[in-house]
Amino acid sequence: MQKNEVRKAIIPAAGWGTRFLPATKAQPKEMLPIVDKPAIQYTVEEAVASGIEDIIIVTGRNKRAIEDHFDRALELEIILKEKGQEELLHLIEDISNLVDIHYVRQKEALGLGHAVYCARKFIGDEPFAVLLGDDLIDAQVPCLRQLLDIYEERRAPVLAIQQVPEEDVSRYGIIRPAALEDSASLFRVEDLVEKPAVGEAPSRYAVIGRYIITPEIFDIIETLPPGAGGEIQLTDALCRLAKRRPIYAYLFSGERYDVGDKLGFLEATVKFALGRPELGRSFLGFLRKLVLENHEDGGEMDAGESGGRSQQGAAVPPARWR
Repeated sequence: MQKNEVRKAIIPAAGWGTRFLPATKAQPKEMLPIVDKPAIQYTVEEAVASGIEDIIIVTGRNKRAIEDHFDRALELEIILKEKGQEELLHLIEDISNLVDIHYVRQKEALGLGHAVYCARKFIGDEPFAVLLGDDLIDAQVPCLRQLLDIYEERRAPVLAIQQVPEEDVSRYGIIRPAALEDSASLFRVEDLVEKPAVGEAPSRYAVIGRYIITPEIFDIIETLPPGAGGEIQLTDALCRLAKRRPIYAYLFSGERYDVGDKLGFLEATVKFALGRPELGRSFLGFLRKLVLENHEDGGEMDAGESGGRSQQGAAVPPARWR
């Protein structure tokens, strides 16, 4: 009998991170820091803040640093305790006590759908969440919690979406939405297309890295042929699932940063640094000085413009749940 409560989450983390070479030659891209915290920790904290009890991280080769980060560091704890650095000691201890984390290896890079399939034995017959670490979302209510609220009401899969510029549709899975009379931000998914060509996309509503999915997806993935890029695409599996049962897409509230992209990574770093009480004022002063010096040197930097990959959902409230 299929269970209804969402207690488990999958975080795929098996990619090579080639866009950040040479920094990712010897360390996982998921461990690159946003200020002083690895990117993947923000994703784990979002899952925990949303009520998730168990997380499985799908890893690949050279990802041991992720496991080490969420494990205890006894030698470091002893050193910090001996030095009387209690604040840092508690910080380190809290990381290993965040949530129960499990690991499974994706032996071949066969796509996101295959990465999710690797976790099937851990998930069993329960609905589950998927969070992609490349999407860092700053929101007053965690993005995943927003999706879980929709799931608890509709008892059906829910995808987080945002509108993207037309020229960017080929970078995403794009939905064909059907409007619902009772909501301006919730849609019924009629179809999904992975990375459509510009001019062929069914909408500008892109699926971003937060999903609530029911376990029948595993049977679909098992027989799914390779799709875009020769990989097993989760979007293709969700498209088939949408033919069997209702799937919903939610225009989430919050601000999303693509930290798998260099510019998005830098934007997230600046945004989160400015939000830190011990850094924000001094860092803002540095940025203002930098803009002023550039202007005086005849540069064209415009502090009011952004050419990056951060994207907004329905609203951008301050982040208070971290």
